[in-house]
Amino acid sequence: MLIRLFILFTVVPVIEIYLIIKTGQAIGPLPTVLLLLAISFAGAWLVRAQGFQTMRNIQSELASGRLPASQLMDGAMVLVGGTLLLTPGFFTDLLALFFIIPITRDMIKRLFISWLQNRLATGTYVIKRS
Repeated sequence: MLIRLFILFTVVPVIEIYLIIKTGQAIGPLPTVLLLLAISFAGAWLVRAQGFQTMRNIQSELASGRLPASQLMDGAMVLVGGTLLLTPGFFTDLLALFFIIPITRDMIKRLFISWLQNRLATGTYVIKRS
């Protein structure tokens, strides 16, 4: 867990700073700031659109009497993507797109389900009923 926190709070910001400096050197400081702002606005629009679509899907599943498990997972991933977009930088924006765009979100969802099934099968995680 300590390694993950180290990576999250140390390595990721260093990558972000490096990419921002390199971009600033290549295209200039003002275009770099404008590019970061444009990406943030486009990302906010995409998160909003995907969030509303996810809400409609959840409502549709509930209206049909089905548990919206997949749609709830989509909502959580859109939330993670939106949170990553709040962090200024190109690296986290790229990661955010993987959580927001439906095609890559489905791939992440399949990987997560496979990982969770493996953990449950090996007994690493145990679900207890209360």
